[in-house]
Amino acid sequence: MKPNLMKKIFYLKTCDTCKRILKSIPLDGFTLQDIKSDPITVKQLHEMKDLAGSYESLFSRRAKKYKAMDLKNKILTEDDYKQLIIEEYTFLKRPVIIIDNKIFIGNSKNNIESLMKLIKTQTKNA
Repeated sequence: MKPNLMKKIFYLKTCDTCKRILKSIPLDGFTLQDIKSDPITVKQLHEMKDLAGSYESLFSRRAKKYKAMDLKNKILTEDDYKQLIIEEYTFLKRPVIIIDNKIFIGNSKNNIESLMKLIKTQTKNA
């Protein structure tokens, strides 16, 4: 019997891109967390950062508040990225999908293709 692997998706239920991606993958065994109604914790963000390598890689520059707060003209540190994501859920690049010790951040085509390959591999080996 295989060990129970961590399978979690951090998403925003009002985000059309998140909805499209969630429809395209088998959700069996995944825990879903809507980051607006169930905000990410500092511990969860730290775990994501450990898998991703940096808080900056988890940070979305597409958020409306990024422009509104004129952040593109500021030099942000890792602590700034961490604090901004904790304070404002829209700064988390989404969806964030964690399968065991692999993390998939955002909705780029390559990212989603890699995710689908991993899911297919795990399904075959189950």
